[in-house]
Amino acid sequence: MVMDSEYFKKVITTVLIVGLIILSLFIIKPIFIAVIAGILLAFIFNPLYELIFKLTKSRNISAGLVCLFLFLLIFIPFWFLTPMIVDETFKIYLAAQKIDFAALLQSIFPSIFHSQAFAAQVSSITSSFISKTMNSILNGFSDLILDLPNVLLQLLVVAFTFFFVLRDKNEILDYIRGLLPFSKEVEKKIFESSKDITYSVLYGHVVIGLLQGVIVGISFLIFSVPNALFLTLLACVAAVIPVLGAPFVWIPVAVYLFIAGNNGAAWAIVGFGLFAGIIDNILRPLIVSKRTKISTLLITLGMVGGLLFLGILGLIIGPLILAYLLIILEIYRDKNSVGGITSSTN
Repeated sequence: MVMDSEYFKKVITTVLIVGLIILSLFIIKPIFIAVIAGILLAFIFNPLYELIFKLTKSRNISAGLVCLFLFLLIFIPFWFLTPMIVDETFKIYLAAQKIDFAALLQSIFPSIFHSQAFAAQVSSITSSFISKTMNSILNGFSDLILDLPNVLLQLLVVAFTFFFVLRDKNEILDYIRGLLPFSKEVEKKIFESSKDITYSVLYGHVVIGLLQGVIVGISFLIFSVPNALFLTLLACVAAVIPVLGAPFVWIPVAVYLFIAGNNGAAWAIVGFGLFAGIIDNILRPLIVSKRTKISTLLITLGMVGGLLFLGILGLIIGPLILAYLLIILEIYRDKNSVGGITSSTN
């Protein structure tokens, strides 16, 4: 009877825990992306927090000041640039409707598009693609405005998560360590590898990519390239994705300027683009070589899959999830290898 009673208690406890976990997942699901965004931002700005903490000696004040800095860093550009980007996007959409792509293609590549029918077909596909892309972007902006209360609520969750993860990260990590069913050695390896990979993805790929996009964007603004802000945003996104990169944007812009006869500006854009590439080649190895190197294939698959599954934030979360999986698999492999060697020796 005692055995039955103990077994019954274990079953009830297990069911209760599983039930609460499932309910918690349903509660967290609507704000999951916001929570992850807050955690990632806390990781990025943790060096700044540590620097301020050395001066203030107060976790609350330090986290509050970093939150204020992040708010100003995001809010001020968003407030001033968003209307301009929306306006430029709308202008591009209207201009795309008027462009005769068949004539344009025949003038640029006469040997390839000498057939009027072929040029018209490619022109139709190109025009349709641009129209659909612009429609998606404009619809995204309109959805953002219509869903403003929910967006503000999500941003509030990001801010709260950011603040408390910055302030209480040591306690949170200690709690997670207490839940892990691993030895101290394996635990240490998991946390160190996870930190290195997160650092590599966020700084080595995302931050450096955004820096490239900004450098290229500055050249667009200096030389008055049409729709410079929209193209800068596009360059930032493209630069983060390994298979695209900033050249995906600045090369067509330079070609456009050459065709328009603005050779000086075109060469300047090329110069800025190459400089952005040099910055990437210098800074990325300095950041990534000190940390865990990640396969470009893994980064690309993670970004594409993450984008399709989680939206824009999936560009960051996707590679991290795959990288964390590799950490666990490598630890499991090493453990088996050690076990195999030990048993064979015995």
